[in-house]
Amino acid sequence: PQLSPMERAERRRGLVLRAVRIGFFVLLVTVTLLAIIKPAESGEAPDDRLVDYWPIVGIISVVLGAVVVMIDLLTPNKKISTLFSVFFGLLAAMLATVAVSFVIDLLASTYNVLNAPDSPLLNLVKLIVGLSLAYLFIAIVLQTQDDFRLVIPYVEFAKEIRGARPFLLDTSALIDARIADVAATGFVQSPLVVPQFVMHELQLLADSPDKTQRAKGRRGLDLINRMQRSPTLDVTIDETPAPGKAVDQKLVELARQLPASLVTADVALAKIAGIRGVSVLNLNDLANALKPALLAGEPLTITLSKKGEHEGQGVGYLDDGTMVVAEDGAAYVGEEVTATVVSSLQTSAGRMIFVRIRSIDETRTLIDDDEVETAVHDLHPDAQPGETPPSLEAPLAEPATSETRAKAEASPSSESSATAGPHPPKRANPRRSGVRNPRR
Repeated sequence: PQLSPMERAERRRGLVLRAVRIGFFVLLVTVTLLAIIKPAESGEAPDDRLVDYWPIVGIISVVLGAVVVMIDLLTPNKKISTLFSVFFGLLAAMLATVAVSFVIDLLASTYNVLNAPDSPLLNLVKLIVGLSLAYLFIAIVLQTQDDFRLVIPYVEFAKEIRGARPFLLDTSALIDARIADVAATGFVQSPLVVPQFVMHELQLLADSPDKTQRAKGRRGLDLINRMQRSPTLDVTIDETPAPGKAVDQKLVELARQLPASLVTADVALAKIAGIRGVSVLNLNDLANALKPALLAGEPLTITLSKKGEHEGQGVGYLDDGTMVVAEDGAAYVGEEVTATVVSSLQTSAGRMIFVRIRSIDETRTLIDDDEVETAVHDLHPDAQPGETPPSLEAPLAEPATSETRAKAEASPSSESSATAGPHPPKRANPRRSGVRNPRR
């Protein structure tokens, strides 16, 4: 089966860790055998080659190896921040212990306390002081590791992500599933981060007895699996603990710690994150920005599906889910109508378009204009829309000459001769001509 980049990296890490454990076991056995076996001498029996204290060495080696392996296996989720916290705590404790030891030796020599300077009791006091300082320093560094760079500039224990700011996905964005389609187009160059507590919330939804909630949870988990298997996406599961009880509060705090941009489809969460100073990418705003713009006066064909809130209104929806409100459209519910865009209203939750239904004459004129433009385009494919081809333009009037004047003067007589014939000319209707009948 095809593995995601994260799964391949996890498999490689597991192989390297297994090799390190085997190497540790081999080295421990080798060192133990070299410690308990003496070099061979001539005439010496094999039993005499073992040192006298070989059982103690063997027990110490076995116990030490078992303790190290147990610590390794019982702490699978190790963090480099914790390791460096312990290291810096021990280093600070050693330096403090040396300084305090000089002070203790000076006081003991001055006042002749505890049989200074080689008293075993004095050395025990130094050891207890050293252990106490080690405990205190390690506890302090672990509890204040996020603020440690205030003391030492450019040094911090929190994970630092280089390059583009990552996108932190919340539950609504994963259930919405549009982020995967946007990322697959190549427009998203930042790494995608899914917090562990968001996956836990999706797992709770997937195990819900409600059918709708269960479908949402499974869709979110399937989306994470699909994005992890995509070779073009960098998807990671972040296990960093975030302060707070609610998931929304944890998301905002984690986005501030990383730092990262919060990707969500929840309008309320987007407002809260904006108040806390977190960069927010609202999927609804992105979808609205990518919708085709409809200007006032443009025609729109829509099927009205229901009546509106106000009297006489009809409501329909475009293919992208945009709501269209038609004035006087209640009588056309269930029908496809041609309307004119009047205005539009843009909000974070979506966009609303207000239209006015065209009359029959306007629709017929629109259809005739479309048919004429289609016919002109078929005859002249090179003509631009709205441009009249030269062959359809009216010819310019030629300048008048003597011959054309003679023809123009002769035309009335020819017309009169053409009209003269066996039938007399018809009398004009006085009603149509507007002439009053004198007999009346």
